[in-house]
Amino acid sequence: MDQTFMKEKPILQLVLSMSLPMVISMLVNSLYNIVDSFFVAQISENAMTALSLVFPIQNLVNAVIIGFAIGINATIAFYLGAQDNPKADAAATQGILFNVIHGILLTIICIAVMPRFLRLFTSDTNVIDLGLRYSNIAFSFSIIIALGISFEKIFQSVGRMAVSMVSMLSGCIVNIILDPILIFGLGPAPQMGIEGAALATGIGQIVTLVIYIFIYIIKPIPVKIRRKYFIYHKEMGIKLYSIGVPAALNLALPSLLVSSLNAILTGYSQIYVVVLGVYYKLQTFLYLPANGIVQGMRPLIGYNYGAGEQKRVKKIYITALLLTIVIMVFGTFLCLIIPEQLIGLFTTNNETVQEGALALRIISIGFIISSISVTSSGALEGLGMGMPSLIISFFRYVLIILPCAFLLSSFIGAIGVWHAFWITEFLTAAASYFIYRNAVGHK
Repeated sequence: MDQTFMKEKPILQLVLSMSLPMVISMLVNSLYNIVDSFFVAQISENAMTALSLVFPIQNLVNAVIIGFAIGINATIAFYLGAQDNPKADAAATQGILFNVIHGILLTIICIAVMPRFLRLFTSDTNVIDLGLRYSNIAFSFSIIIALGISFEKIFQSVGRMAVSMVSMLSGCIVNIILDPILIFGLGPAPQMGIEGAALATGIGQIVTLVIYIFIYIIKPIPVKIRRKYFIYHKEMGIKLYSIGVPAALNLALPSLLVSSLNAILTGYSQIYVVVLGVYYKLQTFLYLPANGIVQGMRPLIGYNYGAGEQKRVKKIYITALLLTIVIMVFGTFLCLIIPEQLIGLFTTNNETVQEGALALRIISIGFIISSISVTSSGALEGLGMGMPSLIISFFRYVLIILPCAFLLSSFIGAIGVWHAFWITEFLTAAASYFIYRNAVGHK
């Protein structure tokens, strides 16, 4: 199958054709996250608190699996651009094998550590019980997630974004339908409470994987999973992990951030923990569509880089940056105009709504400028430059925000944590510009 359209079609048309299916998928996925939290919030505020405390470990699982899959994606795209299909096949095959192993290990480790992890942040036995009931089911699907995400990145690497869109949409729609049925026991289904939310998510992930496998079988793609490549090849393993490990760390850093901020905020009130958890649910409505742009951009940049098309690499980056800015402008507008209504989706506690609305107004100051760091980090991953990408994320999630949040909260209370977000985005954007320019600007 001919992949040369990646270096021949007009840039804007190409980026839009690759990104829009992923943006739609990410919007539905973010809608699912919001709907899921909305139904969990109907159980109790304790259930929402439990979900907020489990979130960092869930994010860590996704980070390992998605991060390594980004390595699969970038490696396949590079070899396709270089016209080396056997190595592209090897990258796909070994990538899936390694990610399944990751899923098995994550299932065992996460279920084992959750009781102690939850007790680090709360002594409320009801919150701990709800968190364990949710997480034990959710983490049992880690292998399914690993397979599904691996197939997603393989299809994306060859430009089959519509397949990713259909698969992800189907899984999200199943989640949304099953959430109220399993949580509240509608029809013949038993009332499962917070376990129902976890099971609905798992069933949706199974649906997504089944669709990927079905399409892979009936409609061949340029990359094949071949039995002969299941034997470990050191060179390929190094290449996959050299991109996948920094990408995974990129995605894992928010877990460290949320856990650290929760530790600061619990010193003031549990309300602030809920607000932070709600914010991270809401911000997926922005950053997941922005990630859709990045996902569309990543194989294009990798393919053109492998084909030696440096000018197109630069144009693709700029186009993706402008599209990301458009999304962030929209999100900033919503957070400034209707923050109470957004927070009110997750709680009826008036104090939580007011504190959450204030947090959204402050944090949203940094949304637009964050486009630079989000796009630059994704572009560097597409180019196989994992370490510069990781440095950007380290600035954004650790080096600036944690000291800033600690110092500001010491002087002005919990509100200082919210101000740390926008300050970090401005400083990280400046650092991202120089890091990206130094890494690829001379090429």
